Amino acid sequence: MFEFIENLPDGWTIYLWLVVAAIILIVAGFMLRWAAKNDQFDEDIKYVLFDEDDKDKMEPEEYEKYKGVMVEQEESRERFVKEKLEHAKEKQKIKQKKL
Repeated sequence: MFEFIENLPDGWTIYLWLVVAAIILIVAGFMLRWAAKNDQFDEDIKYVLFDEDDKDKMEPEEYEKYKGVMVEQEESRERFVKEKLEHAKEKQKIKQKKL
């Protein structure tokens, strides 16, 4: 292996770097796509860290925002669980048809 690398002409490493850079950009693109589809860029996610004990530390506007965000998060969780259950049921039906 070492002899093979030694026999390569000058300038071959730039092509290796270009291939690695292309792979990194493609992976980063897929990661950004996943993040966008899974609500990872939600600016209001910081309000999930609060609870009712923090009411005295927040301004009234922040507290109202917190309450609204928590309602949205609960709805999102319920929707996710429902979709996951439906997917599991469909998968089980397909499995039973094969048997």
